[in-house]
Amino acid sequence: MSKIKVNSLEGVGASTPAIAIDNASGTCTANITSINGGQLSNRNKVINGSMMIHQRGDASATGSAAYLSCDRFKTNNGCGAQVAVTKSTNTPDGFSASTKWDCTTADSSVGASDFFLIQHRMEGQNLQDFAKGTSSAKQFALSFYIKATKTGVYTVELEDVDNSRHCSKTITVSDTNWNRYEIIYPADTTGAFANDNNFSLTINFWLVAGSNYNSGTLQSSAWGTGTTTRASSSNVNAMDSTSNDFYLTGVQLEVGGVVTDFEHRSFAQELALCQRYYAQNPKTLYLMQYGSNAINNVFFPVTMRATPTVTEYTVSGNLTSIANIGTDSFYMYTASSGGSAGTGYKAQAEL
Repeated sequence: MSKIKVNSLEGVGASTPAIAIDNASGTCTANITSINGGQLSNRNKVINGSMMIHQRGDASATGSAAYLSCDRFKTNNGCGAQVAVTKSTNTPDGFSASTKWDCTTADSSVGASDFFLIQHRMEGQNLQDFAKGTSSAKQFALSFYIKATKTGVYTVELEDVDNSRHCSKTITVSDTNWNRYEIIYPADTTGAFANDNNFSLTINFWLVAGSNYNSGTLQSSAWGTGTTTRASSSNVNAMDSTSNDFYLTGVQLEVGGVVTDFEHRSFAQELALCQRYYAQNPKTLYLMQYGSNAINNVFFPVTMRATPTVTEYTVSGNLTSIANIGTDSFYMYTASSGGSAGTGYKAQAEL
């Protein structure tokens, strides 16, 4: 067997070795950085991009604009169509879940102000490494998997909410199979993301776009302002038939100009990240007597993004009230002594 014996491997012109070898033990130390110059883990800015977490459960036919079924992906419906949104096991290889938008009521006549978006919103404090609005601004690398019965052109937009700027690219869905799509958006030296817990950047998948949004020249080569340049004039109407289904999974946004393999996080990691925005905990709470009231403290699974709205449900026994809501906990109490309440809570602090 042939062998190559060296002390280190070093690039031409480099000042330090890429791989340093310990001659005594035969082990090595590698100088590794990610392909985009950042960390090897936590590359994906998207929460629940693998679509594993659906805390709210499936949503039947609805025309509302809300977080339906899939955590962190908002169905923003501004047209006459209705959809059922469900967790699906129809996936590309290597994934356990996708989200399905099934058109249940069609809108075949798109008005000027009509739109249908699937949105993912991100906090500004999680986006500072893009260095947007500076001379060191970085590119945005977006990738995702789509399976759709409606083939044709779809617009995928990055929307800078802080500065009312956007950049939009198109993809062509040419068949009804699962396919991965990769898009590189340019860096933007204008308009920094606010360094706070409000949403600064939104990924928008356009499934319907009226002329108020697509009558201008698509803002694709650079970031800019305006409304009519947000979507392509060739964008499909994915809500024109009740035969139309749209599946999405594997959504990933990275810093830099190179798309890497999807970063899979565990179910527990994704759930904890999602619970920062929405959590539910159905359980029986027994209220402890305190003065003239019966009280029980309830703690959220994780610290929430902001002071949430807390909803009580499945109440039995003495009706309880909710007070002292914070980002970590709240308490429930009865207006009279004694008793118990079999109940649970839902807490929501959405972007």
